[in-house]
Amino acid sequence: MIRLILLSVTLATGGGGLSAQDAEPRPAVVAVEATTRDLAETSDFNGRLDANRRVALAARVSGVIEKIGFTPGARVTEGQTLFVIESDLYEATAREAEGALRAALAQRDLAQIERDRQAELVAREAGAQARLDQAEAALATAEADVLRLEAALDRARTNLSYTEIKAPFEGRIGNTPVDEGALIGPETGTLATLVQLDPIHAEFPVPTAVLRNFLERVDRGEVSKEAAVSLTLANGTVYDLQGDIDFVDSRVNSRTDSVTLRARFSNPVGLLLDGELVRVTLTSDTPGGELAIPAQAVQRDIQGAFVLVVGEGEVAEQRRITVSRSAEGFAVIAEGLTEGERVITEGVNKVRPGAAVDAAAPGG
Repeated sequence: MIRLILLSVTLATGGGGLSAQDAEPRPAVVAVEATTRDLAETSDFNGRLDANRRVALAARVSGVIEKIGFTPGARVTEGQTLFVIESDLYEATAREAEGALRAALAQRDLAQIERDRQAELVAREAGAQARLDQAEAALATAEADVLRLEAALDRARTNLSYTEIKAPFEGRIGNTPVDEGALIGPETGTLATLVQLDPIHAEFPVPTAVLRNFLERVDRGEVSKEAAVSLTLANGTVYDLQGDIDFVDSRVNSRTDSVTLRARFSNPVGLLLDGELVRVTLTSDTPGGELAIPAQAVQRDIQGAFVLVVGEGEVAEQRRITVSRSAEGFAVIAEGLTEGERVITEGVNKVRPGAAVDAAAPGG
């Protein structure tokens, strides 16, 4: 009877030799090989886009708007007429000033003739010096009138030119608070804002230490200010054109110990917008071959950084590592790994060191 009980217990506990670990399915994980990559050293900063040129358009003369020559939000060309103000009164003023100037010119010519005649009489001792003096004074007065009326004509023509408000440069124009038929003047304020978006600048603060390292590498010829900056937009999209650093502020912000840098970006289709908040990535050195793994594989505890490596027999092994820096989504490994070793990047939470895993490559 005792033998039967022992036999039953043996069969129930798997007398065929299968362990509990072998009976359970292995957790599925994704593993990536540590490889040598060309990764530039980068630093990320918050920045804001700033239009290359920006102007608030305003009326310089008063009048009724006869025509608005643009669609809000559209691109306009340099010299394009944006607003037309009624010009009849200003044209009449200009013609009046022109007529007054012509009369003054005639008076000046007459005064010149009289002055020359009196001078000739005095030279022949047939006229009085007093009359010559009077003629010279009259000529001077006539010449002053000509100058005054020339200025009046210039002012009238200038005011007439102000009845057409034109785009000073090519760019994108915003909305306008006025409509055709509205009475406007200098007191009206901004009629529309025109911005030039190509090129566009990104301004961002950089800690002084980072800036010093960057500028020293520029001086040594290790990096260039050209194509040194890239942008990540608010939705995570990376802008496909690189920016050149064209300005380094001469003053340190004492509150943040940072210096403002500005990078210039081509923006041919107007994708980048004035005032947009962006993530700026500054490349501080030229890429070089370094051992790297995806940053998501790195874990940390109170002892430091570690990864789970898929070792011999597909068994997970904890490996302590030293990460020198991070760049482009990868962790650069200084110590702890060799090229070709596989580290677990997905499914880490399902694995413990010493456990067998079912490891697959990304997309496998």
